[in-house]
Amino acid sequence: MSKKQQEASEILETPANAGTASTQAKDPKAPKFGEDLDFASKEAYNLFRTNLAFSFPNYGDRCRIIGITSPCPQEGKSHTSINLCYSLAKDGMKTLLIDGDMRKPSIAQKLDMKLAPGLSNRLIQNDLEGVIHEGVLHPNLSIMTAGSIPPTPSELIGSEAMQNLLKELSKDYQYIVVDLPPVLMVADPLIVSKFLDGVVIVLRHRQTRHSDIKETVRQLKFVQAKIFGFVYNEYSSDRGNYYYRRNNYGYYYGTSDKSSKKSDKK
Repeated sequence: MSKKQQEASEILETPANAGTASTQAKDPKAPKFGEDLDFASKEAYNLFRTNLAFSFPNYGDRCRIIGITSPCPQEGKSHTSINLCYSLAKDGMKTLLIDGDMRKPSIAQKLDMKLAPGLSNRLIQNDLEGVIHEGVLHPNLSIMTAGSIPPTPSELIGSEAMQNLLKELSKDYQYIVVDLPPVLMVADPLIVSKFLDGVVIVLRHRQTRHSDIKETVRQLKFVQAKIFGFVYNEYSSDRGNYYYRRNNYGYYYGTSDKSSKKSDKK
């Protein structure tokens, strides 16, 4: 476990069931998704999916609604959201990914889709026609892009319309993943957290600062958001790392861009 991983775990003071590290593509301008990932990266996301499932021990057939956020921009949250959803879909889960970043949306661009109509249009016009794109990357995966950029994103994402939309969509999906803006940039993730089952925080190796992790966790806890754990992105090590202690569980899986590494249980 790296020093940054240990710091994040200590700050969270919560079961880090989602803790993992994922691999980015060699060319940062051409990130890889789904089947284009290498074996080690696929395994990392599969472990992320499995650990996340343990956060819902008594949910039965209820839909799980998860927010993915980060302290600051460029820490890999959207890339993580897409590949987590792909892993869920491939595991047989009917999954919907919503781009909840109506300020600087990126899901549509990453997946070569049209930005609108999308979430903002649905919240304003109350019409789902043409908003949900089915069978993206996998037959079980649907995407709702952010839609037209609204003048007041925070009001929309915290509105009764957003709450009702999630309730309506939860009838049709087993997992809904909402890709959110960074916590330290805007209030949107804090505002919408009341409609979510919990959030996962994405961190980036050698970029996310200790003070930013601490402040992100403080703000989420202040609004009583449940923190499932964190994803530690772009960490390279000779061995994957696994640790467990009572009331605090985490999984860290590191791969380098040059070669694949297997996890090692201790």
